[in-house]
Amino acid sequence: MAYFITSIFLSAFLIFQIQPLIAKYILPWFGGSPAVWSTVQMFFQILLTGGYAYATWVSHPGRGREKWHLVLLGISIGALIILAWNWRSPITPDVAWKPAPESPPVLEIIKLLTISVGIPYFLLASNSPLMQAWFHRLFPERSAYQLYAISNVGSLLGLITYPLLVEPLLTLPNQGWMWSLFYLGFAGLAAWGAFRIWRLEPDPMTLKASAQPGGSSSQEAISIRWPRYILWIALAATASLLLLAITSHITQEVAVIPFLWVLPLTLYLTTFILAFSGERWYSRQFFIPLLFLATILVILATILGQSLAIIWQITIYNLFLFAACMICHGELYRVRPPATHLTLFYFLVSVGGALGGIFTTFIAPLIFRAYWELFAGIVLVWMLSLFLTLNQRQPEPRWRLILNRGIPISGLCLTIILTIQYIRSDISDAIVLERNFYGVVRVKELESEGSSAKRYALVHGITIHGFQFADPDRRKLPTAYFTETSGGGLAISNHPRRSQGLRVGILGLGVGTLAAYGQEGDIYRFYEINPAVIDLSQETDGHFSYLTDSRAKIEIVLGDARLSLERELAANQPQQYDILVLDVFSSDSIPVHLLNREAFDLYLKHLSTSGILAVHITNRHLDLIQVVLPLADYFGLERVVISDPGDFERSFPSLWVLLSRDPNLLATPAFTERASKDVNAFPAGRLWTDDYSNLIQILK
Repeated sequence: MAYFITSIFLSAFLIFQIQPLIAKYILPWFGGSPAVWSTVQMFFQILLTGGYAYATWVSHPGRGREKWHLVLLGISIGALIILAWNWRSPITPDVAWKPAPESPPVLEIIKLLTISVGIPYFLLASNSPLMQAWFHRLFPERSAYQLYAISNVGSLLGLITYPLLVEPLLTLPNQGWMWSLFYLGFAGLAAWGAFRIWRLEPDPMTLKASAQPGGSSSQEAISIRWPRYILWIALAATASLLLLAITSHITQEVAVIPFLWVLPLTLYLTTFILAFSGERWYSRQFFIPLLFLATILVILATILGQSLAIIWQITIYNLFLFAACMICHGELYRVRPPATHLTLFYFLVSVGGALGGIFTTFIAPLIFRAYWELFAGIVLVWMLSLFLTLNQRQPEPRWRLILNRGIPISGLCLTIILTIQYIRSDISDAIVLERNFYGVVRVKELESEGSSAKRYALVHGITIHGFQFADPDRRKLPTAYFTETSGGGLAISNHPRRSQGLRVGILGLGVGTLAAYGQEGDIYRFYEINPAVIDLSQETDGHFSYLTDSRAKIEIVLGDARLSLERELAANQPQQYDILVLDVFSSDSIPVHLLNREAFDLYLKHLSTSGILAVHITNRHLDLIQVVLPLADYFGLERVVISDPGDFERSFPSLWVLLSRDPNLLATPAFTERASKDVNAFPAGRLWTDDYSNLIQILK
């Protein structure tokens, strides 16, 4: 028994260590978009399905297929050795694998994951059902279902320990080496088990049962019809869909903090553990009313929107996820088949999980203009709840029967109404609504108390990335975080080369507000990863005109800013910017790879000796000054911190750090009079690098 527990626990632990590890490693190559995580999850869910199908094939008794398992284990070890010879670690791709700007991000992510961890993950995914099938063959009188709970405990610990222990203590290459060493230990355990089963003489009764359709006795095979298979898939797909949809919703529409995916996934795994530990943890009479209460709270959160505190929004959506997943997984456990169908059951459950991931990653962006899959998932879980209660065959008192059916009917009606109203509101509130890999972009008309000035704003998720007045007399005024009293405005307006042909580089386009400072002879070069933002900033229907109105020469570079700057340097084209503006951190989903030692080294190579590096660090949830100051110290840069309170009509509150290698450049009154008096009063954290960053430590 100890062997099976150890093998299953280790494989599950490694599965949920590799997901955040590899996602964090490739995240900078795709602009730090939270959609990277959704794509990674979808890929691993599909591979999990493949692993379960493979486990079903290998576990068929009497065929000697265990030898093929030994071969695949050997291939995976050989692949790790070859990759270790060429990469920084056996599972972290070399920089030569960075994608080109025009490459489809989803396909590039799938390619990278397949090459780096595809075979090892496939074998890890197959291990839990395979070990349970082998356990059942060795000990047919004992239940193997509790080993599934052991698997989920390992998954949960693997997930939790990564951000709390592994990420803060080890660099990414060291994480890759550590994971690979543990994988070698797993491969040894799996090989020993496969060899043991291979040499085991199959029981004649087992061979006879396996010859029946479905791998069981004819009586058991007849008892499981195709509607039961569909129910397994539907329950698993709904839970998976809600996991990804709620994760996307709270990391894009509530608080755009990338590591918030940990909480929904933790709850998802917890429901698996509870449900498959026995029926004592799941009661339909408790969780369906809880789901109804959570649905009411979701409706209230939707109505109140941003006026409701973020912590309450996160709590409400995760409460709903917990109740919904407990129903899906609890009902899965109730309708589980006999142990002889175990691998088929897990395979179909994984098919459902993969279908949920495919829907949210591929289908939803094509058919939905915003993150509406959450509400599709809410409707689906209520439809399943109603179906389950209508098909309940146990006799019940009339009052309980009415209650048990009335709640799902009410919940389904409420969610249908909520979905229709939410979608109608989303469409009517936005002048323009576009969705792509990088999120949902809206053009909205801003309302302001005490002002009738009409303003158009570009909103990405819940973050305003700039706005422009509709009034022709105010249309050319810089606004939002970029007015004359902001750090960016001060840097441009007071640079010694002002009116002499400034070269200005800007990471992050927004609506192109900083182009309002452009003069004849200036060059403003914007780096932007989201093609939808570029299209909206250059639109001709009158919403935004900063780029077309500017007197400077405007250049736009599509793609991740750091990759673009690296390519320019590799082509021997240092830009020699007088001012380089970093305006990519105002969203709460910050691209960490643009705020570390390697990135700043690149910026300084593109900055003239008398240039200013203007870093916009306005952020609701992260204290980014703790990251910028150690970088300034490391490179020996002079710095001033500019805090602008804003007036909430033309300007928003903003926080900037201006950096320069020239000690005299930032010492002029234009900067010192607006600067925070004691820069050393701000806390400084550990130096961030490509191998180390920790968002949790800078939470406000």
